[in-house]
Parts: sequence; C-alpha cells; structure tokens
Amino acid sequence: MYKKIFIWVLRLIVAIILLQTLYFKFTAAPESVYIFQTLGIETYGRIGSGIVELIASILILLPRTTLLGAIIGLGTMTGAILAHLTKLGVEVNNDGGALFAMALIVFFSCVILIFINRDKIPTLLKFKL
Repeated sequence: MYKKIFIWVLRLIVAIILLQTLYFKFTAAPESVYIFQTLGIETYGRIGSGIVELIASILILLPRTTLLGAIIGLGTMTGAILAHLTKLGVEVNNDGGALFAMALIVFFSCVILIFINRDKIPTLLKFKL
C-alpha cells in the first residue's frame, strides 16, 4: 500500500513540475525565451521541449506507460541539467537555482520510477509500431 502511494507521489511530483513549466514555454515568457536564446535554440527548442515534457507527463501519469514517460523525462532533464552546468549556470535570472533544483527533482524522481518499473523493460523493448 505504501509503495503504491509513494509511486503516485513521485508520478505527481514529476507531472506537476513538468506541466507547470509548460505555461512559461508555450506563452513565450521572458524567462523561458532568455533560457532558450542563451542555448541558441529559441522557439523550436522551447516549443519542442515543451511538447516532449507534455508527452512525458501524460505517460508518467498512466500506470501502463510510466516507464516510457520516466525514460523520456530522464532524457529531457539530463539535457536541462547539462544546459545549466555548461551554459546557463545553476542560477538563471536570479531564480536562486529554483529551475536547476526542479530539474534535479524530476531527474531523480524519474530514476526512481525507472528503477521501480525495471521489470517492464523487456516488454518495452519488444514494442513494435
């Protein structure tokens, strides 16, 4: 019982963090535009990453597809963390490192979700379109 609650809490944490950033990405909020301009991928990178994060959020919330969503989320957050460590810095526009911290929370939550669902990896590898 506690394991199921823990898994749902992790799913919700990841989904809430990813979904709340979509507003900033899809409305071209100045903070989001600044980040993607600094990375040299403004507009396409901002919208593209928003779409990927939306898909990951939906997949994570569905128990049958949590593993796939967590893998996508892990990949996306790996890119975000690397961007912070190489070009953006831990603190962006005096945010006190909040965006970096959220990326780390999502990253480690996805790692845990992947670990918990590791028994489903063979099934995922057999998936055919």
